[in-house]
Amino acid sequence: MDSDNIILDENDLIQARRQKLAELRARGIDPFKVEVFERRLRVAGEERAFPGAAGVIEEFEKLESEPSAQESDQASGVHTAVAGRVVAMREMGKAAFAHIEDESGRIQVYLRIDKLGEEVYSLVRLLDLGDFVGVAGDVFRTRTGEVTVAAQTLQILSKSLRPAPLGKQKGEEKYSALEDPEQRRRQRYLDLMVNREVRSDFRVRADLIAAIRRLLNDRGFMEVETPTLQPIPGGAAAKPFITHHNALDVDLYLRIAPELYLKRLIVGGFERVFEICKNFRNEGISFRHNPEFTMLEVYQAYADYNGIMELAEQLVAYAAEQSLGTTKITYQGNEIDLTPPWRRLNLFEAIREYAGVDFADTNDEAVARERAKKAGVDMDGVVGYGKIVDEVLKTLIMPKLIQPTFLIEYPVELSPLAKRDPDNPRLTHRFQPFLGGLEVGNAFSELNDPIDQRERFEAQMAQKAKGDEEAHPFDEDFVRALEYGMPPTGGLGLGIDRLVMAFTDKPSIRDVILFPQMKPEGK
Repeated sequence: MDSDNIILDENDLIQARRQKLAELRARGIDPFKVEVFERRLRVAGEERAFPGAAGVIEEFEKLESEPSAQESDQASGVHTAVAGRVVAMREMGKAAFAHIEDESGRIQVYLRIDKLGEEVYSLVRLLDLGDFVGVAGDVFRTRTGEVTVAAQTLQILSKSLRPAPLGKQKGEEKYSALEDPEQRRRQRYLDLMVNREVRSDFRVRADLIAAIRRLLNDRGFMEVETPTLQPIPGGAAAKPFITHHNALDVDLYLRIAPELYLKRLIVGGFERVFEICKNFRNEGISFRHNPEFTMLEVYQAYADYNGIMELAEQLVAYAAEQSLGTTKITYQGNEIDLTPPWRRLNLFEAIREYAGVDFADTNDEAVARERAKKAGVDMDGVVGYGKIVDEVLKTLIMPKLIQPTFLIEYPVELSPLAKRDPDNPRLTHRFQPFLGGLEVGNAFSELNDPIDQRERFEAQMAQKAKGDEEAHPFDEDFVRALEYGMPPTGGLGLGIDRLVMAFTDKPSIRDVILFPQMKPEGK
């Protein structure tokens, strides 16, 4: 029988690995007891900070390129102790080659019985792909040209008891052995282990967040923390998650937005604050929506939405430059230039331009509903004039906003926390940024008139009575805070997850969240 056609049961493979572990322990070696392995690098006799496996290769190649470099394949002048996961191995009698991988990359290791001694070399047959090992030795280049560590010591640091899909080879082309999207998201540890580009994507995410923090800190903004558990779920139109606090015997809500607390801080005297936080919304899951997501919210006293628009485009462009090295990205086949300034477009003008629907001359719910239906937008379950406008925006306009665009001047019914336009009280000084067909934020000149704010909340309660579950609740304490006085303020929310989607060219939000919400296994 062709051995390539034999498929071993995973349980058999696990059992074989457990037997190897038992044999190691019988020899007095327990890899799970190892606590520390000191990784080191010495170049031409000088101790240096360990740069990772990829960095060891770079240091060797630098030294090799110097005129005084020795041509011997044994004495390179570079000595290292390196550790990582075994991702490839081939044994040839009294010698073996292995590739080990750490976060920086992989490096080849050469294991010889005459260098390690028979007792240590006998451990090679007890190794499996996925094990963690540490080796120390001189670095050299093999006859085939690969930079390699000639191991003088070998230590098993951790035993892998379950075979991982570490990749296979088709001719000269490597390919991932883990391709099922659901498995990759559910078992992200395997996805990160097998697909190095996924690790790179999440590095972009980390760099993006760090860049945003850096720019805001440089501009005098203070990072703060506000409650995750809130008595009133405010700051957005969304359905919250509910929990119960036993000691207080009260229901509480997971935060849907930090907005109302951050504006309380502006009332209290701080002038520039921001928070990067998790929000939670008990809504549907889609390629753009996860029940738990990350937002940036920024508030600046004595600013309006025009100043915040400039801040938003500068934040996004700076984050791209710092995390990607460019302000030009490609998202789903579209080349996008994030360089400021971005296009500004009135919301009602955009709806006329892209959908042929005119809402500017009416705020009557029945009229708006009929026009939206005529344009082909499903109105089932949509309650209220503002929600009708928003549904037309999401269905017909947003997918066409590929280049960075600010839609401005939203109707009051859709913006219960934004300041009115004094020239047209039906509208507010609000904008939303879009790019690549994604809505990536929300911002406005903050409403600081407590009388108007109370009336807006009351209007939202009327919408709730009509069946709108996402209507903004009445927050009496927030109105009271405004009654003490809040200076003119501009506020901004940016969706971190959607920005990362655009930066890494990912079609689904689940691909940029390390552990997205999934159905329980088996359902």
